[in-house]
Amino acid sequence: VPLAEIADHGHVLTPGRYVGAEAVEDDDEAFVDKMQRLTEQLGEQMAKGAELDAVIRKKLGGLGYEF
Repeated sequence: VPLAEIADHGHVLTPGRYVGAEAVEDDDEAFVDKMQRLTEQLGEQMAKGAELDAVIRKKLGGLGYEF
């Protein structure tokens, strides 16, 4: 951003002033359906994360590093 533009904004350096907001297209998916889908996906990801955590703990324990 040119210094002149920063001066025009009173030397405020809040990044939101200098970067644009990306236009978001409506996906026509109902909010309730989208939240249901996303929470199911999150639940699956969290379960996988817990499995991976257990594997990591086991591997570290095998190396003598337990916590």
